[in-house]
Amino acid sequence: MGAPAVDYRTMSGLELLRAVMAMPEKPRSIGSLMGIDAEEIEFGRVVFALETRPDFANPLGTTHGGICATLLDSAMGCAVHTALEAGLGYTTLELKVNYIRAVPTDGRRLVATGTTIHVGRTTATAEGRVLDAEGRLVAHGTTTCVILRGN
Repeated sequence: MGAPAVDYRTMSGLELLRAVMAMPEKPRSIGSLMGIDAEEIEFGRVVFALETRPDFANPLGTTHGGICATLLDSAMGCAVHTALEAGLGYTTLELKVNYIRAVPTDGRRLVATGTTIHVGRTTATAEGRVLDAEGRLVAHGTTTCVILRGN
């Protein structure tokens, strides 16, 4: 395989995320699998969106809670990533999600905003919200991430 298009060792988290999102052919990821689009990437804040679809259904026919959990985990984790220096990584240590309302699987647009609360030397925390197209709260959550040094 050829050289990677971006080098995480020399780019800050914000630079890396912006570079990856600007690529015409993005690397395969959970985002591509679920159809997640990056709408905003700023220092300490990320906005991701997706449209529900029938294969997101739980046994009751509404969007599976794991879809919102993954959307939140992605938005909050990437918000943390935007605040990291070059060469640092992170991983989710804890994820807490509160579900507020069921979401149909008929192409409803869900928008998740993740925002950092604290970014320290060894851990970081962030919060997130998922809203539907009408601006109603669907789910909200918090995360704790471990900062990985010397990757």
